[in-house]
Amino acid sequence: MKINSDFTKRVVVRLEDYKWQDSPIAGVERMMLDRIGGEVARATTIVRYAPNSYFSSHRHGGGEEIFVLDGIFGDEHGEYPAGTYLRNPIGTEHTPKIGKEGAVIFVKLHQFSTEDKEQIAIDTLTEPWLEKEKYKFMPLHNFEEENVALLLLDANCKPYKEILKGGAEIFVLEGTIHDEEGSYPKGTWIRLPHMSEQQIYTKDQGAKIYIKKGHLPQN
Repeated sequence: MKINSDFTKRVVVRLEDYKWQDSPIAGVERMMLDRIGGEVARATTIVRYAPNSYFSSHRHGGGEEIFVLDGIFGDEHGEYPAGTYLRNPIGTEHTPKIGKEGAVIFVKLHQFSTEDKEQIAIDTLTEPWLEKEKYKFMPLHNFEEENVALLLLDANCKPYKEILKGGAEIFVLEGTIHDEEGSYPKGTWIRLPHMSEQQIYTKDQGAKIYIKKGHLPQN
């Protein structure tokens, strides 16, 4: 299966574009953003768990990165409410188990460097923000060329320009961001190819975004 598998192309998926598909496990649905492979794949996905659902035990052959968007995601290691950022390196395993609240997660699979072995669980609702000139940011992970962070942009944040070596992905967690090509409200996923020019800003509504840079193929 191939979905948005050409990494030289800009991709935008908004909330109204979501098409949920059943997974092999009852009560678990997926919105596939990009994918190369079958049931085991290099994939970026939004996963929606029904209340009191579960996913079978599995080992992370290529690593797993998660941001909890809604509800509480859980496994045998703990419970992770909305706003939690998780990294499960290659070789780790778990059995997701969801409580009465249900859960929605943004998840990236089979995209880890073999040398990236740090296991992470960060509650971003309690972590401090750092100040930059035009926005606040919260670093989540850095390894080799990969850089993951949250950005918090106030209303009427002026455009800032950046050339993206290794590309970038953005998921809009709150509010709306804008660039010269359009507007991107909460729930929008954007993938920008290697050497794209990024120039985002806000209007009357600020925004919080997840952004991952430097990790995409360069040809």
